[in-house]
Amino acid sequence: MTSPTPLTLTALVESILYAAGEPAAVSAIAAALDASAQDIELALDDLATGYAERGVRVQRLGNRVQLVTAPESAERVQRFLGLESQNRLSTAALETLAIIAYRQPVTKPQIEMLRGVNCDGVMATLEARNLIQELGKAESVGHPMRYGVSFEFLQYFGLKGTHDLPTVENLETLPSLEGAPAPPGAPRDADAPEQALLPLGAEAETPSALPTDAGPEASGSDPGTVATP
Repeated sequence: MTSPTPLTLTALVESILYAAGEPAAVSAIAAALDASAQDIELALDDLATGYAERGVRVQRLGNRVQLVTAPESAERVQRFLGLESQNRLSTAALETLAIIAYRQPVTKPQIEMLRGVNCDGVMATLEARNLIQELGKAESVGHPMRYGVSFEFLQYFGLKGTHDLPTVENLETLPSLEGAPAPPGAPRDADAPEQALLPLGAEAETPSALPTDAGPEASGSDPGTVATP
């Protein structure tokens, strides 16, 4: 009897992501497969390339990755799952999300300084919909909580990662935040406009992707990409 052909590292990584049921840390995948983090990164690149023309994508936030359905298939997937359209985000919520996405980690006082209004209600809404996450307290006076975007944010807007955010070149700039990180893909001294996500949000206010391992209850956010079981 012929022995089965051993799986490649890329195939093994795919199996782990499919079975994980939640975002998996690159370090945990490497430990499970007795591989280096660099080898896992190469395998993830191979997966992403192989999925380019298929119905699954590799979605990443920091050191964690998961498999999700392609944003382009969202309408059909939602119809299959019997999901109803969710309420759209308000302009205020989109503006706040833009600041958090491009400035993370950022505190609520910094967000309010940029928007010029109290953000308690908007922040509560974004937290309730799991679009943002706490990243620990800042070392500044009062130790305010710092915020960043979540996997649900990526799913809502159909992004593979924060590197897919629109660049800020040729866009109106925000007031500077001392010590705030530059937006992805932009020069260190470039700032993102409050409206940076509005064109994207206008197209994706109805969710664009769902995690492939669960239905709408799994993420607690608007369904858009589905994670693989």
